[in-house]
Amino acid sequence: MPDFQFGIEEEYFVVDRRSGRLKSRLSLPFMKVAKKKLGPNLMYELLQSQIEVATTPITSSEDARHQLKYFRATLADLGRDYNIGIVAAGTHPLALPHQQQMTPKRRYAKVAKDLGMVAWGNPLCGLHVHVEVPDPDQRVALMHRLVMFLPVLLALSTSSPFWMGCKTGLLGYRNAANDAFPRTGFPEMFQSLADYDAYVRALVDAKIISDATYIWWALRPSLRHPTLELRLTDCCTAVDDAVAIAALFRALVCHAVRHPNFNSSLCAVARALAEENRWRAQRYGIDGTYVDSTSRQAVKFGDLLDQIMENVREDAISLGIERDLRHLHLIRRRGTSAHAQLALYEQLRAQGQPPKAAMREVAKWLRTSTEAGTFCSPEKKAAA
Repeated sequence: MPDFQFGIEEEYFVVDRRSGRLKSRLSLPFMKVAKKKLGPNLMYELLQSQIEVATTPITSSEDARHQLKYFRATLADLGRDYNIGIVAAGTHPLALPHQQQMTPKRRYAKVAKDLGMVAWGNPLCGLHVHVEVPDPDQRVALMHRLVMFLPVLLALSTSSPFWMGCKTGLLGYRNAANDAFPRTGFPEMFQSLADYDAYVRALVDAKIISDATYIWWALRPSLRHPTLELRLTDCCTAVDDAVAIAALFRALVCHAVRHPNFNSSLCAVARALAEENRWRAQRYGIDGTYVDSTSRQAVKFGDLLDQIMENVREDAISLGIERDLRHLHLIRRRGTSAHAQLALYEQLRAQGQPPKAAMREVAKWLRTSTEAGTFCSPEKKAAA
């Protein structure tokens, strides 16, 4: 029986430690010392205003929690000497696309040439989760079967209510902005590895992409690892939120593998309803209602989550992740990072602060909370 080994990747914004503003140019001395400390677990990103960390392959949520907290604490500690902090959120409240700078790497130059403004104009940070599925054909089949659960995972992760200094009205605007990229959103309805390979080969032969890493779907088979990769979710400000969402995705993969008939015939109507639910997740998050693909009726998010949790209960027990899934109920009660950001913003606006000043304070709160690994009280000031 597989142990469903997994890994977590988090993308962070690189910010001025005192003001919380985005840094458009990445400090090479900072990255040199950070790479020396974290090694291959730390990576560059397309834009210089972002970096990425990745855990090692693991089977324990506690290991994931420990590694993510260590990465954040290390980057925060090293950043003090360079006036650098990190922010874990889907969008930065005050990021401006035209101020971004591309990381000077060949792959990124190719992306920039191909995509133009879309490439360098989207400062966005995601939470990516890999779960091991050794059989390549099974990875494609699972991708198809798990699409309907993606909106729930997105809703639990929302951390991007602001964009370019504006209050968007969405809890997860990152997804809306990300749709400007080609080959994003939900995966196509391929049900076999042969179909998927034919699609990739057509794009490669047409010289549109070099390989499958240029397919940025919300859920995809990884090219470099024997995993199914979740890419839809916003980067979570709190480490426990990220670990709990990863645990739910892992439990869903486990359940689908152990029950081959589970959601094995996703029809076009069900997929279209899942797309509608994706919109509702980025707009309303855990506050919204969703279309149940079986009854075709509106259901509250909490009821939908409870149903999924019941489905994967035995899988959670076998994987030893019951505690992590219980944390999802805490997210439902207290809200996501997007809720906390908006609450602080509205509090400051009620006190008379103008919108941009209030967003600057939100950015500072995001920095202190990210580095602490949990939501900090707005009054709590972290050492510069």
